[in-house]
Amino acid sequence: MEIGVLAAAIIAILIGTILQRISGAGVGITLTPVLVLLLGPLTGVLLTNLSTIMSAAMIMISVWPRINWEQFFRIGPAAIIGSVPAAILVYALPGPWLQIVVGSVILLAMITMLSTPNLPERHGTGWALSAGAVGGFLNTTAGVAAPAMIMYATLTRWPQNSFAATLQPTFLTMGFLSVVTKIIFGSGDLQLPPWWVLPIILTTVFVGIKIGVIFAKKVSAAQARALAVTLAGLGAAASVIRGVLTLVG
Repeated sequence: MEIGVLAAAIIAILIGTILQRISGAGVGITLTPVLVLLLGPLTGVLLTNLSTIMSAAMIMISVWPRINWEQFFRIGPAAIIGSVPAAILVYALPGPWLQIVVGSVILLAMITMLSTPNLPERHGTGWALSAGAVGGFLNTTAGVAAPAMIMYATLTRWPQNSFAATLQPTFLTMGFLSVVTKIIFGSGDLQLPPWWVLPIILTTVFVGIKIGVIFAKKVSAAQARALAVTLAGLGAAASVIRGVLTLVG
């Protein structure tokens, strides 16, 4: 892994972790488009999944009292329903097409999330299972489960504090399932990053959480989420364009 690429990845992980500490989501949304552009769709999304696992695990410790475990056990395990077909899709698609799919999935998820702010209130196990399945699919293909979770929170009128806390074990579970299913199905030329990259990611996540605690006193969750969505949209569009240009070239 080149030094320049690693430096850019570290900056993206740092920003994503800060945003996730403030709003509950941010690592996947911010990181995936950047890493897909730098490392390609397979390695980029895999590294996002690993970063999400680490950041969610560390943040979960500090928000433990606010986690709604009943909601988690309805959403988290359902992610496997979406992760398995997503891993098969990743295995089947060539690199440029996968890059286009990843960028398009992120853009579509962002547009859907932003265009439905006033959804009617809905409750029930079916909605939770659907959110988990869709989140698992999005997380495995594109490293981004937040749009599905935010839409579910909007539907159920889930209070922000409990929602942001419960996202952490949810993202941890989805990230783990994404990595495992892709390894099992041998998705493309999937390669784990060098071992020494993981301690660097862990250190970056730790620093990002500490900075996020400071910024959380000055920046609202809505502002942090808006920044994450903006960065994700720009990166996803660039990913689609790059994939198209690769095919054309």
